[in-house]
Amino acid sequence: MSAEMDALVAGATRKLEALEAALYGLKQVRGHFSTEDGMITAEVDSDGALVNLQLTEAVTALPPTEAAQLIISACRQAAEDAGGRRSEVVATLNESFTPAPQAVVETTGTGPDGT
Repeated sequence: MSAEMDALVAGATRKLEALEAALYGLKQVRGHFSTEDGMITAEVDSDGALVNLQLTEAVTALPPTEAAQLIISACRQAAEDAGGRRSEVVATLNESFTPAPQAVVETTGTGPDGT
């Protein structure tokens, strides 16, 4: 193969690897949030789906509406955390698709005789 074709194949391979890494990374994303008192802990995946919710016994002492608001708030903050982590994965992917800067050759405007 020619050097140009080798470079094209190498570039396509790097992009494919970056895509595969991003897909893997997105599957690994989890957002977490725990209240300061540890009463409520929420875990959300990269799609924003609640995958784990832990409540301590102390939650039963709260009025139902207050407990519900705390749970919703914990889930929202876990989703925000997951969104931030997802953005990091996508940013890394975007960087891998940005072409490398080309070397800039400066010209001075002078001819071969220095004028």
